[in-house]
Amino acid sequence: MLMKLAAGHIAPLTGLEEAEVLKLLETPPQPELGDAAFPCFVLAKSLKKAPAAIAVEIAEGLKAAGLDAVAAGPYVNIHFNREKLSSELLEMLGHPSFGKLQIGKGMRVVIDMSSPNIAKPFGIGHLRSTVIGAALYRLYNEAGYTPVRVNHLGDWGTQFGKQIAAYKRWGNDEALQAEPIRTSLELYVRFHDEAENDPTLETEAREWFRRLEQGDEEAKRLWAFFVEVSMKEFDRMYERLHVQFDHTLGESFYNDKMGAVVEELRTKGLLEESDGALVVRLEEEDMPPCLIIKKDGTTIYPTRDLATAVYRHDVMQADKLLYVVGGEQKLHFKQVFAVLSRMGHEWSADCEHIPFGLMRFEGRKMSTRRGKVVFLQEVLDEAVARALQIIEEKNPNLDNAQDVAEAVGVGAIVFGDLRNNRLNDVDFSLENAVSFEGETGPYVQYTYARINSVLGKAKDAIKGMDDGNTNRLKDAESNDGVSHGTNVGDASWALLKLLTDYPEYLEKAIQRNEPSVIAKYVIDVAQAFNRFYHAERIADAPAEERPFRVTLTERTAERIKHSLYLLGVQAPERM
Repeated sequence: MLMKLAAGHIAPLTGLEEAEVLKLLETPPQPELGDAAFPCFVLAKSLKKAPAAIAVEIAEGLKAAGLDAVAAGPYVNIHFNREKLSSELLEMLGHPSFGKLQIGKGMRVVIDMSSPNIAKPFGIGHLRSTVIGAALYRLYNEAGYTPVRVNHLGDWGTQFGKQIAAYKRWGNDEALQAEPIRTSLELYVRFHDEAENDPTLETEAREWFRRLEQGDEEAKRLWAFFVEVSMKEFDRMYERLHVQFDHTLGESFYNDKMGAVVEELRTKGLLEESDGALVVRLEEEDMPPCLIIKKDGTTIYPTRDLATAVYRHDVMQADKLLYVVGGEQKLHFKQVFAVLSRMGHEWSADCEHIPFGLMRFEGRKMSTRRGKVVFLQEVLDEAVARALQIIEEKNPNLDNAQDVAEAVGVGAIVFGDLRNNRLNDVDFSLENAVSFEGETGPYVQYTYARINSVLGKAKDAIKGMDDGNTNRLKDAESNDGVSHGTNVGDASWALLKLLTDYPEYLEKAIQRNEPSVIAKYVIDVAQAFNRFYHAERIADAPAEERPFRVTLTERTAERIKHSLYLLGVQAPERM
């Protein structure tokens, strides 16, 4: 916010656009040097002057405009008037429209997220697409877009032929009814183990999937059973993660829509035969051919994703399509988008793959085929148990401790993922995630609970003041309840500036499709508040300073709670 104010004053003095100046502005390394610094190197060539000389001229121009500016070598350092601006900034922070951007007004964004595979456990590896997608939904909504969450279930494909073949050979109905997901996983793993020595299994699996696509009753019955039990498992996980969807549509939903896509490809002369299969060649795009129909006549992922994209654009009326899918699918989506472009769909330029790195558990990559799956439910349960243990040690008399532990434990897992740049691989550590110290979800939640405690004490202190003190307190306040002319300390000023910067962080998070921007921001806010808390008195501050500091504390609580909400993390009032 203050950087934009500085850029607005500097731009007319430089001949640069305000946006250009904003990109160049820096935060000085030490607070005493100023609130903003403008480097003049970029102007040296056009103005044919030394950067230091340019800095002197700009500083003089800013002083004439009423700003406290000084040339420091090739930089112009700017100090803002804390006492003059603090009440204005606090009032702005309290306005309902603060931080509500309109950059996406009128734009509908369909977000493909989570997308677990039917008859497979909801492992910790599914966490990333789920929580990144849910965070992006909230971020886009905050910026004025109309986002739509779609859970694109993996409920079709050769994997079901494998699942049915395994069940037919080794299935046990009693075990399947008792623990359907674990038993299904065991069957799937056994299929791949046995197939290494028995090639007929793969042929059998392809035949079962062919029968499924052709409407075979037995294949459809087993498929429907696996879908039903899987959805019950998934819904339990989504409820704990506080994740919802506007549409849950499996790949099977598009079965009757693929024919039109294949026919369009054929009509436009894009389909070619290759070893009995049908492909779209993409040599001009430096990519291998995109397989559309396998040589046994069955469909494959690209076929379904082409039909899916067309449906989302034409029926869901999406202006933008986001696919929150692991980075290993990069080539697949490049091929699909290229084929859409070849088909003449100009909107393919508005399709974007949002990749993310692998989730490892203590250094191990997970694999469903090998049974190396860490069940998310078990991880959440363990995280909640550890959180409860810490809470009982710190606050044994806390009411609803179990509910708070659930919020902290689950929040720790979600935050622990989202604080990482999504492109990075994550080596998940439960111990680190649940820690109440460091850059973690519990640290931010604990800070929020501390703020509520401080505000409670402040209200009690105000109630306990005698009439004379109460009158002095009222005299120190303006009509908006915030004191003017208050001495604003370094810690409170740093916190206030950070709070007003929120819209810039939100915009950056959306531009990059990067929830970690908000996670890191809220960590910074929590750390800035704790420095303020230790440096300046709040609840028992002098009467003339208390309104400003209490209001600043309230605004901090609001921003932390809202930032955690954007990430899908609960904010308990007490811990």
